[in-house]
Amino acid sequence: MEKTFDLLSMGRCSIDLYANDIGAPFEEITSFAALVGGCPTNIAVGTRRLGLHVALMTGIGADKVGDFVRHFLDKEGVDHRFTPTKAGRRTPAVLLGIQPPDKFPLIFYRDNNPDLELDFDDVDAAPVEAARVLLISGTALIRDPSRSATQYAAEKAARAGTDVIMDIDYRADQWFDARAYGVAVRNTLPLVDIAIGNEAELIASTGETSVETAIARLLAGVRKAVIFKLGELGSAVYTKDGQVHHAKPFKIDVLNVLGAGDAYASGFIYGYLNDWGWLKSARMGNANGAIVVTRQGCANAMPTLAETLAFIEAHGGF
Repeated sequence: MEKTFDLLSMGRCSIDLYANDIGAPFEEITSFAALVGGCPTNIAVGTRRLGLHVALMTGIGADKVGDFVRHFLDKEGVDHRFTPTKAGRRTPAVLLGIQPPDKFPLIFYRDNNPDLELDFDDVDAAPVEAARVLLISGTALIRDPSRSATQYAAEKAARAGTDVIMDIDYRADQWFDARAYGVAVRNTLPLVDIAIGNEAELIASTGETSVETAIARLLAGVRKAVIFKLGELGSAVYTKDGQVHHAKPFKIDVLNVLGAGDAYASGFIYGYLNDWGWLKSARMGNANGAIVVTRQGCANAMPTLAETLAFIEAHGGF
């Protein structure tokens, strides 16, 4: 099938309410900025701003928050025709505080949310086979019908020659037991080409006690590679042939780390789809993430291609 989309991103969305009172304890916040978030939605916007042709499959409630999210996606040029409105469900919200350098409290309001209601019919209505990459996330594996729908989409992608990238996306307070999260991820790994996560996510998804053994276990399950996001230390790509590609970081002052991982994935996917190779693609991810940690917000903070390339050039190039 002709690949008419560079990326189909599948999973959660939300309205993100970011504290305007930078540095204030959460109890003393006086106002919030209304932005858009949710790992797959952030990546959809991030890759679109880099110039890719992107579709998003999430679930939205028949409510004003859903209208807010759709309006933002329209402005960004993200195709959301494949995002159903789920009757009786409410579009989620997340409240976020910003206390640099290392405190970024966030509170999820995801009860009765619509993105976990994505089902087989929603997948069949989406352009899975027409995308070059399908992006899925660990949070979508919490329960059915979303879990089975996500795995079904990955199966369809594999049959159509569409690469599957999983952002491990572990949110501990969304799971009744960390062991259930690990089982869900590991059962999905054989459907995945590339898995992306930070240290906590890699360990939680495997049940291992060290990041080294966690990477080895994940690598045994996926088809191509595991990407280890190292934050201020950059990132590393571990491939099935035993190679490790270490991408050096960019040194910047951190305002807000929330959304950095999704920015990283956006930059990496851009490089990957442009055949840049593992190292240069990871370096592009590092740059995208470095820009976002200097800004307030997730989807709204994603850089354009011109901004990221200029940032890389100003910091010594690839």
